[in-house]
Amino acid sequence: MSEHDTALQDALACVRVGSEDFDLGAEVAALRGHDPQVGAVVSFVGTVREWAQAASGSSPAIMELEHYPGMTERSIAELIVEARRRFNVRGVKVIHRVGPLAVCDQIVLVVVSSAHRGEAFQCAEFLMDWLKTQAPFWKKESAGGESRWVDARVSDDQAAARWGGLKAPPNVASS
Repeated sequence: MSEHDTALQDALACVRVGSEDFDLGAEVAALRGHDPQVGAVVSFVGTVREWAQAASGSSPAIMELEHYPGMTERSIAELIVEARRRFNVRGVKVIHRVGPLAVCDQIVLVVVSSAHRGEAFQCAEFLMDWLKTQAPFWKKESAGGESRWVDARVSDDQAAARWGGLKAPPNVASS
């Protein structure tokens, strides 16, 4: 097994994609563990916010997230491998929910631990910027009896672009 394959397997253990909600406190505690080298833990929780079309609708607003099982987890794991290459971090955890979600529901959790806050903040920001643009999720908003697929935003692409390109993993064609 190559070094990249080993790193990818380790990263896959840090990814969870599913419909179940998560407990921020429990996830942070599990990532931090009792590692005496951890001096910083940074977490980001993304939630479903109300959008303009939903605010005027009479039925509850729903965001539905779809993905390709297996492909999505591998894509996120590749991002974690790249994040670990770029930043000196102790631990990473990414949880992304799929299925129908209501306004105020949690969608995504990124938790990073490191010896120093700067590395943890940068790593978490890098992961979120790339998750928004590279992870294979499709979002559909429904409210007031109408639905629409959500397009990528230019601002998300600009945020990801500041980090430069991702290093291509070896043997991508054979994966």
